[in-house]
Amino acid sequence: MAKRGPRVHVKMRSTESPHRYYTEKNKRNSPDRLELRKYDPVLRRHVLYKEEK
Repeated sequence: MAKRGPRVHVKMRSTESPHRYYTEKNKRNSPDRLELRKYDPVLRRHVLYKEEK
């Protein structure tokens, strides 16, 4: 059986539309919630994405 490391799956939700990205992060290196500017295909521009619970 594989070991479970510090990497976890997170959902990134757009602040301006219902679109979501799914990604991974390392809890040891970034224990806080992620905030990234990513491309939103619904709005067709870059917007802020925040990590959901």
